[in-house]
Amino acid sequence: MKQEGRSIRVAVLLVLGLALSACATDGTFKPLADTSTPYPPSGYTHTVESSHVVLYWNCARPEASALRLEGLAFNPWSDEPVRFLTFALEGVNAEERAVSSAEGEAQDIQIRTNQSTPFQLDLRTAGSEARFDLFYEYQFQDRGHGSVVTSLDWDGPVLFAQATQFLVRDACSDTQHLVR
Repeated sequence: MKQEGRSIRVAVLLVLGLALSACATDGTFKPLADTSTPYPPSGYTHTVESSHVVLYWNCARPEASALRLEGLAFNPWSDEPVRFLTFALEGVNAEERAVSSAEGEAQDIQIRTNQSTPFQLDLRTAGSEARFDLFYEYQFQDRGHGSVVTSLDWDGPVLFAQATQFLVRDACSDTQHLVR
């Protein structure tokens, strides 16, 4: 009987603790919000996809000598997380030379299945750009299809995360890479 009373007290304390932890700072109960971004997202002009990542972005001119590329990166189908997603934006002139550049990275270090992360690149333009090329790179460990190495100390396979780089030529074009 004493054991039963103790179990009821523990259960009541557990429920009370969960209820209090769900309370917001203003003292009202609020359920956990769904912070996921719907896929595909709305409001983006451009998109491109690779084997593991889908990017959506917009290009804007906040001032005459600047370009802002802002978007979301998704991992819609890969069961392994995409890690260390980085970006480079290059302004290229008519002679195919890079005249301006900016680098950045995704907000989150890794993107799990059905998750997204924002990214933003702010480029100071030189004024002679004919187009803007977007480069992106990430690491992905392809289980079962990666590089396999054996050594004297270990007879099993060792899988390496592979870095893959992609190019989106003329990323801010009015006619290319458009969301359909």
